[in-house]
Parts: sequence; C-alpha cells; structure tokens
Amino acid sequence: MIRPAILASLVTLFGCSQSVQDYQALSPQLQLTEFFQGKSEAIGVMHDWRGKQSLRFVAELCGQWQGNRGDLYEIFSFSDGRVDKRHWQLTQQADGSVTGTAEDVVGEATGQLAGNTLYWEYTLRIPQDDDFIDVKVKDWLYLVSPGQVINRSTLHKFGITVGELTLAIRQLEPNADCAAFIQKYQATERTIPLVAITSE
Repeated sequence: MIRPAILASLVTLFGCSQSVQDYQALSPQLQLTEFFQGKSEAIGVMHDWRGKQSLRFVAELCGQWQGNRGDLYEIFSFSDGRVDKRHWQLTQQADGSVTGTAEDVVGEATGQLAGNTLYWEYTLRIPQDDDFIDVKVKDWLYLVSPGQVINRSTLHKFGITVGELTLAIRQLEPNADCAAFIQKYQATERTIPLVAITSE
C-alpha cells in the first residue's frame, strides 16, 4: 500500500511541471566542478516510447577541471555489445548556469544548477541506418547524497517523447588523474557511428 506521504508527493509531482528553481533550497548542493572531478561509474537503463526496457548499459567517466572549465570523458558499454563514447567540454558559471559541447551534440547544451539539481537541454544527433535523427534531450540530475547522482533524461522529437533514460552515477576517486583514462578513451573504438556535425 502506498503511504500517504508518498501519495501526496506523487500528486504534487504529476500535478504541475517542475522548475529547477523549485530545488534551490535542497542539499547537498550539486557543483559539476566537484562531482564530475576524477573517476566515476554509472549504470543505467533505456526505455522506448512505450516505456519498454530497450537497453542496459554501464559507463566509465573521468573529469578534470581548470577553474570553471572542465572536460568530462565517458565510455559506454551497452547490453547488446555496442560501445560508444562522449567527450563533454563544460563550463559552469558563478550564477550556476552551465553550457557544454560534445561531438554528437548539435550546437550547445545549456542549463542551470539550483540546490541539489541540474536541468539542461541539448539536441543529440543519433545515427539511424544510413541517415540520422536529431532528438531534443531534457536532462535532470539530482545529487541524492555526496558522491551519488540520479540522472533522468527524456528524448523528444516533434514535441513527442520517444525515449527515456535513467542512470545512477557514483563518484569513485575524486582525486584521480584522468591521463590514463584519456588514453583509454582515445584508444576505444566506437561501434556506434559518429555522425559528423558541420556548421550550417
């Protein structure tokens, strides 16, 4: 049986849309410069538009920062045997605004930190047969305890939700040097083709 407090939370959750500023007072405070510093690991699951589980994955991450600018390297291993990787170049401003670029992101990702939460959006280019599809990603990250983040992403096309991703990220070694991981990243071969993004 659902407890009344949980039920009330669900009613609140589904009764109105959320804003990142709703979480301004929540702690612990999420700072990308701290959480995505050093080595982390992630596990996650992807769901299709019907809500059906489509893929599981594990990921290795390593981040390094100089001031408010950081590089985050990610290597993904999927349950169907495919491998992918992404290199984020991130900027976190003093007001909590965040921007980022990556090889498979069209333009720039933009978002805002507030309390224990980051919300940001970007357009992801996904290879499909001999072509590609661009989907809008709405990405929520919640720092649930020091060193642990829950990430919920929804993928949209023409305003319709076409997929959802949920993952847990755990910081392992905040003081780790990423040099060896960057070498591993560079040596890792994608089995998911990267679609070139050119300036229009």
